[in-house]
Amino acid sequence: MSARSRHQAASNVVGRFVSDEDHGTRLPCTAMNKPLLAAVLCLSPLALQGEAPLPKAFVTGEGWTPLTLADFVNVNGAPDTWQERDGAILCTGKPLGGARSKRTYTNFELVLEWRHRERSGNSGLFLWCPEAAFTDLPPGTLPRTGIEVQVLDLGYEEDWRASKGEPSDWFTSHGDVFPVGDATMKPFTPEITYRGDDGETFRVGSPSGKRSFPTERRTRPAGQWNHYYVRAINGEVRLWVNGQEVNGGTACVPATGYLALEAEGSPVEFRNLRIRELP
Repeated sequence: MSARSRHQAASNVVGRFVSDEDHGTRLPCTAMNKPLLAAVLCLSPLALQGEAPLPKAFVTGEGWTPLTLADFVNVNGAPDTWQERDGAILCTGKPLGGARSKRTYTNFELVLEWRHRERSGNSGLFLWCPEAAFTDLPPGTLPRTGIEVQVLDLGYEEDWRASKGEPSDWFTSHGDVFPVGDATMKPFTPEITYRGDDGETFRVGSPSGKRSFPTERRTRPAGQWNHYYVRAINGEVRLWVNGQEVNGGTACVPATGYLALEAEGSPVEFRNLRIRELP
């Protein structure tokens, strides 16, 4: 049985997939069963008055375990880099570094909500990090290796365009997934073409790239919460952003290890972290 087949088989026996945006229950999305090398998509930015209800995707059933700051180790931050208040994990972003889980995981589902406190904020969720990613890691240094799920504010991409005079051709603010350091991954979407509201099209990535780009641009701006559902099974990662599956990769190495939350220069919050281990 292929890794993708094992991934689907595992997901079929652990509960029902729910997307709040669909107002009901449906089977797991299979639109990304084959890697998508290039596409043209229409952008539909969320027109939010205040903060609209947050669309979510998750799987129902037993076995979910909450994660709090007590489940993480402050690897190389200052004493106040990571704090917990009112049920949320607060990160000042300084110095650069990470907080890793106290234990390792292999096959799992993970849900979390995040929001940046400042425009252009940068952070990330690391999966499957080996111990070497954190050993003697100096303050001001990011985790050395693992699979990163980007947590990036819209302003970061907007500032790039303003400073360069053209859109970024190598990253987005909408849930990129990529290997860091010695890690490797086969991206579902190494190259994609987006179309903006003004009709302009722009390409991000390349056919041989290592980074995978989202098929929809769904991130909400700084100050508003975003929802991630991550499914990591048998070396394959899939990401749902605000209720829709948009990205992922397969053939990840390593495919077991620590989780990590990233401090990358600006304040960010995480809440409602839950994990469920899978066979």
